[in-house]
Amino acid sequence: MIPLTQYFKTLFDLANNIEITDHAGLLLPLDEGGSLVVDLLKELKASNKKVIVLGNGGSAAIAGHIHNDLCKAAEIRTLAFQDIPLLTAMSNDHGYQVAYDRCLSLWAEAGDLIITISSSGESENMLLTVQTARKAGCKVVTLSGFAPSNRLRQSGDINFYVPISNYGCVENLHGVLSHYLTDMMLDAPKG
Repeated sequence: MIPLTQYFKTLFDLANNIEITDHAGLLLPLDEGGSLVVDLLKELKASNKKVIVLGNGGSAAIAGHIHNDLCKAAEIRTLAFQDIPLLTAMSNDHGYQVAYDRCLSLWAEAGDLIITISSSGESENMLLTVQTARKAGCKVVTLSGFAPSNRLRQSGDINFYVPISNYGCVENLHGVLSHYLTDMMLDAPKG
């Protein structure tokens, strides 16, 4: 068994080693990458565009939390496709791989921001939503982990990557990242 202090140390070390890359794969300093996303959220709010947040399993829980905080606390129009009847109908009729994509096709508009979350960075349905977001003229932010060459990490305008192949650690730090974004929006002047 790993002692709790060691688990926390691992998380702390990982947090300091999160990698942020741009659309060309260039590594950004942590502060610069975080500021870029916060600035993007401020622009979205000012222009009344929306954020759509997507994930599977634990990542869907993080997406739901981001949705909640951006709507309630930051007052940004935000969607998270987590309606069980809709997702199960889309999955049953069209297949799970395209369920989110079909929803995104209905609601994504040019200038919106899509946030895709996948611990492995290899979830086919998340990768498909990035393609759809691009066709709709949306910006894309990704959160991933596991292999440094995962496909999701290579597909966003800004990509957050947690360098470990452990679901709990990756999801914990994705949650911390989501709180950072919301907290920074709360510090922003209301407009």
